Amino acid sequence: MKHDLIAAAVSFAVLSPVAAVAQALTLAPADPQPNASALAPGLAVKYATIPGNVRSVELARKSLDRRAEAGPPIAGLSFEDTNEGDRVLTSERAEQVAADISGFIKFDAAGSYTFDFLSNDGLQIAIGGQEVGFYDGVHPCGYVGEIEVEVPQAGYYAVEATYFQRKGTACLMMEIGPDSDGLELASDDIFFHQP
Repeated sequence: MKHDLIAAAVSFAVLSPVAAVAQALTLAPADPQPNASALAPGLAVKYATIPGNVRSVELARKSLDRRAEAGPPIAGLSFEDTNEGDRVLTSERAEQVAADISGFIKFDAAGSYTFDFLSNDGLQIAIGGQEVGFYDGVHPCGYVGEIEVEVPQAGYYAVEATYFQRKGTACLMMEIGPDSDGLELASDDIFFHQP
């Protein structure tokens, strides 16, 4: 009986287009829209040193809530996998770093977009009020998983992310495109923050 129920559930998931295709998330534009002249390039970042036993975004967030300090802005989400000993993002450290990242991404046109992110280690990121990436734990540089979004109008959309790197190498990248086949590394010139 149990095997029949499992087989039926698997058949439904395979045959049902609703189960097979995830609905695109609709992003909310920043309201009010920031004045372009009041923005600076890149994303704002605050850093905290994390204990060596931190292995989750949740624990990294707690470290940031206790003792985050502003660091130099990051140009965007284009940090390829580092070598051991290289600094993490714009921090002064090579290991045990948590980052609270905020700002805006600018879309020049409304439409459907596909995102994917790479991180080493954990990442939780929201754009336009929707979680668009979550890859928790300690792991090598790897993909979070593609997600389709709807951008209802051209303009600025809030970016909020928590990222951490425990030890070894680090990466943090965003790919964007019209679909899975057109994904490219997101250009740094689409990211902004309020200084």
